[in-house]
Amino acid sequence: MKMIEFNVQDMTCGHCAGRISKAINGVDANARVDIKIEGRTVSIESRATADELAEAIKDAGYTPQVK
Repeated sequence: MKMIEFNVQDMTCGHCAGRISKAINGVDANARVDIKIEGRTVSIESRATADELAEAIKDAGYTPQVK
């Protein structure tokens, strides 16, 4: 498993964080997700690739940028 971090500037609340977390778990059910709404960062420990995780976040309606 590797750690991948994204900036998600359009994540503004707990609802956003929940949608992103659900999307990531749809790609990797065993992923560890740490979301900091104030800093607008999403840290993920996962076996999935950064591209797969970014795509899941995009599909949830957000704009991830690899940190």
